[in-house]
Amino acid sequence: MLYSDKVMDHFQHPRNLGKMEDADGIGEVGNAKCGDIMKIYIKVEDDIITDVSFNTFGCGSAIASSSMATEMIRGKPISEALALTNKAVAEALDGLPAHKMHCSVLAEEAVRAAVENYYESQRRL
Repeated sequence: MLYSDKVMDHFQHPRNLGKMEDADGIGEVGNAKCGDIMKIYIKVEDDIITDVSFNTFGCGSAIASSSMATEMIRGKPISEALALTNKAVAEALDGLPAHKMHCSVLAEEAVRAAVENYYESQRRL
C-alpha cells in the first residue's frame, strides 16, 4: 500500500480545515513543481498557539501533512511550533512515500511562515 492509514484518515477527514478570519499569523507556501499550495493560520495568546487551521490546494499527502501539522502545534508554545520538522510530521503520519516527502516539508515551512508573520504583525503594533 502506498499510503498509511493515518495519511488516508487525515486526507479523508482533515482536522482544522478552513480559513481563520481573525488569525494572528498566516503562512502561505507553495511548490510550483507539484502545484501544492498550503496556508496555515494561527491564533496566539501568551506565546501559546491557541487555535490553528489550514487551507491546502494539493494532493492527498499535502492535505494530510497540513492536517497533522495543525494537530501537532495546537496548544503548544511558539518555540515548539518553530521546532516542528517535516520528519516529525511524516513520522506522525506513519510515513510518506519518498516522492511525497516534499508535502511534509511544505507543512514545516507553512508553520514557520505563520509564526514569522505573527512576529512581524506584533512588531507593527
